[in-house]
Amino acid sequence: MPAAPRVAARFDLPESDAFTRPYWDAAAEGRLLLRRCRAERCGAAHHYPREFCPYCWSENVGWETASGRATLYTWSVVHRNDLPPFGDRVPYTAAVVDLAEGPRMMTEITDCPEPELRIGMPLVVHFRSAGVSGAADGGGFAFPVFRPA
Repeated sequence: MPAAPRVAARFDLPESDAFTRPYWDAAAEGRLLLRRCRAERCGAAHHYPREFCPYCWSENVGWETASGRATLYTWSVVHRNDLPPFGDRVPYTAAVVDLAEGPRMMTEITDCPEPELRIGMPLVVHFRSAGVSGAADGGGFAFPVFRPA
């Protein structure tokens, strides 16, 4: 019997679980979610998703659809990355953006040549499909990335 074909390890796929599934399901639908504290004296939004508020430690937090608007905080153009599948994407622009709702988020900038990038430039979210099946429900993953608004 022939050996099963080897599947290259991928380093861009998240581990979806019961807590993060709403985030990944929304991304697959083209929506960016973040978490917002519902404590009376806090109300802060945060990203990456956590089960508690990182500002007041309340566990009274919920999902909220973000506007998808952001501004560029900083970036770096990656010219070499040996981890699959990133090597096939170089060069790419890794970035940190400030979401309109307040939190900072690590992401990638697309559809913009590096010389045109400017700190503070307005951006809008869009989603890139991972192109593979892998979510717990059998669906694929979509990742929020940003481009000029």
